[in-house]
Amino acid sequence: MKKKKSVALKDLLAEFFELPKDIMLDLPRLVLIGNLQLILENHRGIIEYSNEKVRIAVSNGEVIVKGSKLQIRGLFTDELSIEGYIETVKYED
Repeated sequence: MKKKKSVALKDLLAEFFELPKDIMLDLPRLVLIGNLQLILENHRGIIEYSNEKVRIAVSNGEVIVKGSKLQIRGLFTDELSIEGYIETVKYED
């Protein structure tokens, strides 16, 4: 319950000060370019990596990318890039 109040307060502050919610609420930001590239910001690390599946930890869950010929092209502190044939992107709490 306390966590929900904290998130609600941060959400309210983000709106009041016109700040990006992904930064204020520590949410992942995903940019999908066609079905060939995914750029994910605000990640917490890679959980699983293969040619068909990549699982990435985010602040309140994980992002699961499935496809074929998947490759991690860029891995930085809070941003990563995945290329290949992306079939599904799933966000789980």
